[in-house]
Amino acid sequence: MDNQVDLKTSLGSLQLESPVMTASGTCGFGRELADFYDLKELGGLIVKGITIDPRDGNPTPRIAETAAGLINSIGLENPGLEGFIEDELPFIKNVNTKVLVNISGHSLDDFRRLAAGLAENDGFDGIEVNVSCPNIKGGGLAFGTDPELVYKITRLVRKEYTGFIMVKLTPNVSNIIPIANSAAEGGADALAVANTLPGMKIDIDKQKPVLATGSGGLSGPAIKPVALRLVYEIAKNDILPVLGVGGIMAVEDAVEYFLAGAKAIGVGTATLVDPYAPIKIKNGLRKYLNNNNFKSLNEIIGLAHKEGANND
Repeated sequence: MDNQVDLKTSLGSLQLESPVMTASGTCGFGRELADFYDLKELGGLIVKGITIDPRDGNPTPRIAETAAGLINSIGLENPGLEGFIEDELPFIKNVNTKVLVNISGHSLDDFRRLAAGLAENDGFDGIEVNVSCPNIKGGGLAFGTDPELVYKITRLVRKEYTGFIMVKLTPNVSNIIPIANSAAEGGADALAVANTLPGMKIDIDKQKPVLATGSGGLSGPAIKPVALRLVYEIAKNDILPVLGVGGIMAVEDAVEYFLAGAKAIGVGTATLVDPYAPIKIKNGLRKYLNNNNFKSLNEIIGLAHKEGANND
């Protein structure tokens, strides 16, 4: 394997040594993965979402396996903004890779207060704005399907926080372009595409939904074709740099996202199956590039859009 292959990339102003990041909500605040390997092996760590106040999350059961992924209804269990700053940020400050803090709110003012509170601290590299969570009431998914609300939220966050901002979009829209444009106009630096799709599983013996909340967010291989198309469309329209997220289980999945135009990828469900998945994907990517005579990752980003490619 040729270790000279260049895996460096960037999401706008965020420079990454490797394109493989973790997806928010799948690795806690990093401590879990740190038990397995040095986090500097990751291009970046996106921690689980935080809210203004602590949340216990939804009642159990709140995770269910499906034939091609899993459905979760965790409900943003987290220590709240103050708890995060006091108990988790000291650890994050010592993580030797880029770290993004995911924020989620029930109202516009929640996002403003979260951005303002984080802006008073350092030790992380940016904010991921979650306008697309299907597992909370009073906001969540509804924010991410309304271009005007996406603009307002992004703009509020930008007014409070001058650093790197990435907006995480929902796939649950008929046209992603107006949503992506709204985030860009609001001041986002990049987009994470995409969050989970609403889904359900029913216990045929108990004749009722498996999850206590009834439904949740579907992730894993089942959503990859959906998210991949959205990444492709945003890249084709050259709106903002994209972090491709959704169903990346192996290096082949990652390569598809880069060919579609993603600048980096977020590995989520795969880490729940195998904590080493992000590292295996990174190593596999280096091997793929070497075997196909590419010297750098940048050579394949967006290649599926090039003249002569079958884009129909």
